[in-house]
Parts: sequence; structure tokens; C-alpha cells
Amino acid sequence: MKTVETEFTADNLTLRGTLHLPDAPAPPLVVGSHGLEGSQNSAKQMVLSRLLPENGMAFFRFDHRGCGKSQGDFVADTSLEKRTRDYTAAVSHVLGLSLTSGRLALFGSSMGGATCINAWQALADKGFSPMGGVLCAAPVISRSIKNIPLDANGDRPALPLEFFKKNLLFNILDKARALHHVMIFHGDADEVVPVNNAHDLFNAMQAPKEKVIHKNGAHQMTAEADQKDFEIRALDWFKSIFKGSLKN
Repeated sequence: MKTVETEFTADNLTLRGTLHLPDAPAPPLVVGSHGLEGSQNSAKQMVLSRLLPENGMAFFRFDHRGCGKSQGDFVADTSLEKRTRDYTAAVSHVLGLSLTSGRLALFGSSMGGATCINAWQALADKGFSPMGGVLCAAPVISRSIKNIPLDANGDRPALPLEFFKKNLLFNILDKARALHHVMIFHGDADEVVPVNNAHDLFNAMQAPKEKVIHKNGAHQMTAEADQKDFEIRALDWFKSIFKGSLKN
């Protein structure tokens, strides 16, 4: 396997990411989007950066603006629309490197899942037609979100409620109607994004589709059994999306 560190721009900000390549020519590509306060080093993305290349698929993980090693200010530069522009720029950049085929699937966790849903049609409009994807604990109606992270932490100052009202109010159920070949994961005890989001998302998407609800599952999929289930099912789903184009 080969790893390529790279950078690209979105709205004049430099964003940084890592492309993981299998030992196969022109592999299909999965592009990941991390959660609200995550980074390209989030747990599920690190898992996929290993699993997918081992099975003939490329995986690109990157830091959204204001996160990790990318430029930008988290408070000033975070919104669903801005993250959508980050994501479409990431796809365009990686496909422009000519290290993968044009066969594309999406991965997103929490806010990253919402970003993938919002970006789906925008990517298709640019000629990058998604073939499917995997989404974890994705909110589709932001007003349903609980336990909003207002307190300061080591990476950012305290967030006023106005930040969420101004930048993170959305209802993307209509956008979800464009999705197909998507598997969704959600815990039925999610303390941040209620599981009803998964049911609404599943009902809105086109077939083929699959919904995996982890009993007593938390927002960050902390149970080891749930993590293992994610690894097995997500890998099989991506293989099915790219069936016929894997050369490992």
C-alpha cells in the first residue's frame, strides 16, 4: 500500500489530507468526511484507511477547514455549506491526481454524514457521480440534535448558541432523496443525534439501501461489538458498490 500526503484549496483556504492507495492500478475511491469537532484521524476513518486499501480500494481522509492541520478558524469557518464545498473540492482534487479511477463512493460520520448527503447532488452536477456510500449517525434535521457542545475544549473556545443558530441549522431530507446504494449505521441510544434521523434518512433514500441500528449504541460507536460490526458490514458494502472493478 502507498500513502500520499497532499493539500488542496477551498474558498482560498489550504486543506490537508492523506490518500491511501492499494497495490492495484486505478482503484475505486472512497472520500471521507469527519464529524463536527473531529479530524482526518478520527477512529472510523483510520479503520477505513487500513481496510479499504487492503481490499483494493483507495481512501482519502482530510481535515475540514478550521480542523486538524487545515487552515481556517473553527468558529468563523464552520457551516454545512462550507463543509460541502470542502468535500467537493477534496473529491475534485483527488480525482485530478489521476491515481484512482473515477468510480467514487462517500463516507461520513455525524456532521460528516450530513456533509455527504448535502454534497451528493453537487458532486453529480460536477460530473463526479457517487456510486454509493456509508453514513454513520448522520443528522438530517439539525433541530433534533441534543447535547450541543457549547463548552470550550483544548482545540477551540466556548461556542455561543448563536453559532449553531447561524451556521448549523439545516433540514436535508430533500437532499437525501438523491442517495442510492447507501448503508447507514446508527445507535438506538445515540445521545447526540436521535435515532429517528436514521429512520427518516432511510425512508427518504432510494433503493438499494440498508439500515443498521445498533442496540444500546452510542453516538461515537464506543462498543467494541458495534465497531467490529461496522468494519465487516461497511467493507462488504463498499465491495458491493464497486463490484467488478476491484483488482486486489
